[in-house]
Amino acid sequence: MTHDDDPILTPGQDNKQILGLDFHNPVFPVSALAILAFILYALIYPDQSNSQMTAARGFAIEHFDWLFMIAGNVFVILCLALIVLPLGRIRLGGPSARPEHSTISWFSMLFAAGMGIGLMFWSVAEPVAYYTDWYGTPLNAAPGTPEGASAAMGATMFHWGLHPWAIYAVVGLSLAFFAYNRGLPLTLRSAFTPLLGQHVRGWVGHVIDIVAVLSTIFGLATSLGFGATQAAGGLNYLFDIPNTLGTQLAIIVGVTAVALYSVWRGIDGGVKLFSNINMVIALVLLLFVIFTGSTLLFVNGLWDTSVAYLTHILPLSNWVGRDDQTWYHGWTVFYWAWWISWSPFVGMFIARVSRGRTVREFLMAVLLVPTLVTVVWMTAFGGNALAQSADGVGALANGIGEVSLAMFQMLEQLPLTTLTSTMAIILVLVFFITSSDSGSLVIDSITAGGKIDAPRSQRVFWATLEGVIAGILLYGGGDKALGALQAGAVTTGLPFTFILLVMCVGLVKSLREEHRSLSRLAPA
Repeated sequence: MTHDDDPILTPGQDNKQILGLDFHNPVFPVSALAILAFILYALIYPDQSNSQMTAARGFAIEHFDWLFMIAGNVFVILCLALIVLPLGRIRLGGPSARPEHSTISWFSMLFAAGMGIGLMFWSVAEPVAYYTDWYGTPLNAAPGTPEGASAAMGATMFHWGLHPWAIYAVVGLSLAFFAYNRGLPLTLRSAFTPLLGQHVRGWVGHVIDIVAVLSTIFGLATSLGFGATQAAGGLNYLFDIPNTLGTQLAIIVGVTAVALYSVWRGIDGGVKLFSNINMVIALVLLLFVIFTGSTLLFVNGLWDTSVAYLTHILPLSNWVGRDDQTWYHGWTVFYWAWWISWSPFVGMFIARVSRGRTVREFLMAVLLVPTLVTVVWMTAFGGNALAQSADGVGALANGIGEVSLAMFQMLEQLPLTTLTSTMAIILVLVFFITSSDSGSLVIDSITAGGKIDAPRSQRVFWATLEGVIAGILLYGGGDKALGALQAGAVTTGLPFTFILLVMCVGLVKSLREEHRSLSRLAPA
């Protein structure tokens, strides 16, 4: 249902066609120039750029921790409220709209884009890190004790459960509603039309979209760069393949090549295909860990993990008078800034594949189902890792060394280590591919003025650029250059927190208008 015969924005408005590209002016050129300038700066002055960006990130986390925490809580409460309120019956795309993707494929795509790669690395490393006091403990729980284990699992679920998914859900729902129910372009600025009106066509809207592009491309490039070093570490650990710059660059080239194939094929032929492959491999690996580890430990752990999460969620959500400042700022506030900086990318991708779902169905699939899946995943992998650490078994008995190796060290204590570790590496790489290609589709949509049918060459441009940025920074500046880019991406979480809070106001206002309009049209 469209509420305006002459919408403020239309897809592709103000676009320019140059060299076969159909890009929005000035979002595309300004974004490209800003990316080029930052990359050159990070390459020429890696130490200086790293220290400056790290300082900016530290300032945001230290001085605005209260804002990140309050915002995260607001997003969760809003999403839960919309599930139970009558507004949840509103359908994205209007009453007659129907889903474009099966429920399984839909969930696979949103989960792969959202945080699949993170769960591969942190489901083992994070609870063991908290349990062994690697960098502080949550709520100052005593390390190496049953209480410490409970706090470790509760805090890990806190970081991967309702709060991060609520951040993605708010952005995804806002963009989906304004694109499919109000006929606006699928860009971040569209969510601000209820509050900004015609101003979204000017520089206010341009800045919102440009920051979204920069946040997305920087986040994806740093993840690909660091992920290549982590995957190379895993290959070295398992197969003695040298963990050299050449190996890392080869991984980036391989991932980028497959991502290019995927974005060329589009949603159905590329992203959906690889997302479904991801979920099958992940399910097989999950079942293997459950049944070859201690099945009884897993069954009991499901209850323990759920109770630990519910027990600790309120104290961990608090931002006043925290005694665990080192842990709190180094983990929770950093995570919230990181999730928020990724929200334009993940939220927009989720919106793109969610037409035809009701608000209630959307929020249950984006918020509740992933949280339940994460409970199962964390119990299987994190529970096994904690048991090995507590029992003094294997490498994890000594705590966390390299985060990238924690998963392989846990699998080393189970049967068929080489097979399962190879599956884990494949899963990591395919998660990188799905993140890269879904991110490229999102950036393509933003820089094309909200069009979802921009030329294929434009998608290829952005997918290639992600790999090029990661490779150049890794080659020219190493971890310091990548660290500067990552710190810059996390720092964008601060302005985006304000943007998301304003977005919530506009979303609720427009959903209420939509509900009143549908109520008037309903038969008596």
